Amino acid sequence: MYDNLGAQPGVPRPPANTQANPFGNAFSGASSGFIRGGLGAYGEKILGSSSQYVQSNISRYFSDPQYYFQVNDQYVRNKLKVVLFPFLHRGHWTRITEPVGGRLSYKPPIYDINAPDLYIPFMAFGTYVVLAGLSLGLQGRFSPEALSWLFIKGLVGWFLQVSLLKMTLFSLGSGEAPLLDIVSYAGYAFTGLSIALLGTIVWNCSYYFLMPWTCLCMGIFLVKTMKRVLFAEVRTYDSSRHHYLLLFIALAQFPLLFWLGKISLNWFL
Repeated sequence: MYDNLGAQPGVPRPPANTQANPFGNAFSGASSGFIRGGLGAYGEKILGSSSQYVQSNISRYFSDPQYYFQVNDQYVRNKLKVVLFPFLHRGHWTRITEPVGGRLSYKPPIYDINAPDLYIPFMAFGTYVVLAGLSLGLQGRFSPEALSWLFIKGLVGWFLQVSLLKMTLFSLGSGEAPLLDIVSYAGYAFTGLSIALLGTIVWNCSYYFLMPWTCLCMGIFLVKTMKRVLFAEVRTYDSSRHHYLLLFIALAQFPLLFWLGKISLNWFL
């Protein structure tokens, strides 16, 4: 009957018989708040732990690239002395740490001569390509295609050096060194190569004593550096195997750097 009356214009419809349920509202609010708070806290915990895990693993394998370019003139001069004359380095080979955000972090290169950087390797690589192109020009064999070939050859040599160091760490149970650290250590080889190429351009016969010198110094530098990395990262290792692998790294510099120092337009000559 009320439905029929409510359908007629001008006739007021009686209010619906709704009874308030204070307990229902209270329980509903409490349960929804509990669900929101519990799920929110649980979600924040999951997201927080996962983001922390991702950040820790990223920082372990891929450090901040800006870290490797914090250099100055004094650091560059001292670092070149260490790379080109490693047996004259009288200081320690360990990196300096500092507390940052409740954990220890390495100081940037500007404050630590033993820290790896990417400024010197990139500059040395560019110098290597330019000097190699100049050497081809003096031989009358320069062309844009030849310069591109030398660029690719240098990148392949850099990649081989990185692979050599990385596989050595993995074989000793320590693959946790940041990738950019390994790239930096491998790229220092182009400093000696650039000096050897410059000497060859000035006097062709200087190649035969500059290149062995470059290979020897780079081998000593990498052995000292890898020993520092191994002692810091490897908890247990076979001492004899450790020394054999370090010797292999040092000896591998001779064929690799001689190959990179031989400026030609093919892979093996």
